[in-house]
Amino acid sequence: MAKDIGAFTGFRPAAFSFFTGLRKRNDPDWFKPRKPIYEAEVVAPFRALIAAVSAGLSEAGLPLVGDPDRAMFRIYRDVRFSPDKRLYKTHAGAVLTRSGSKRDPGLLYLHFEPGASRLGAGFWHPEPPLLAKLRRAILDDADGFLAMADSLAGASHPLRTDAQASRLIRGFEALKGGRAADFVLWKSLTCGCALDDAQMRSAQLVERIVAFARTALPLLEWGWDALDDDRPPPLVIPHPARPLPRPDF
Repeated sequence: MAKDIGAFTGFRPAAFSFFTGLRKRNDPDWFKPRKPIYEAEVVAPFRALIAAVSAGLSEAGLPLVGDPDRAMFRIYRDVRFSPDKRLYKTHAGAVLTRSGSKRDPGLLYLHFEPGASRLGAGFWHPEPPLLAKLRRAILDDADGFLAMADSLAGASHPLRTDAQASRLIRGFEALKGGRAADFVLWKSLTCGCALDDAQMRSAQLVERIVAFARTALPLLEWGWDALDDDRPPPLVIPHPARPLPRPDF
């Protein structure tokens, strides 16, 4: 039987207090007796938010969807490859994609964290074959890509990355000296915006997220078009020697 999700009315003060306390006491002795608070004040309204945003995106004709039961990330951190051994995330996150699967490239990311909530969209550390296709799409139509990037910047959602190559990649010399050359070095192509606590407490958050997704859609569609390009890449990017850890959103 499906769970009753209910309407999203905003995150209540108890959700903010939970994360504030978890920042101070990130250990099982604090978390375990408060897990019911986490389930009731964070998970339940976040599931309602995912359902409401999915409905709003569908109504707006935007091809993104999230499963309320699967779109959220676990609160438990993967500490196997991290020097930070805290067991719990001090935020909640979820993704919506074309298929609803977290692994589907091109996503809308929702992040709830007191004082640091935000939205994101785009392609975060895509696998090497997709990254090669994104880079080739820039090479094929640098002017079109730059126009899209400028439009996002004009909407206060500029493209950004958290990692990049140190030198221009072989096969992309035609871009040398131009603005597009910097973008082909990037290992992520995303845009985003901050959300304040008042917005997170409001039912109007759903409309804010749908509006952001509408603005970010050209970036997602550009990447999806690149993904559907079956031509061989100009340069094969080797896979890392060992699998990278799962993203710790």
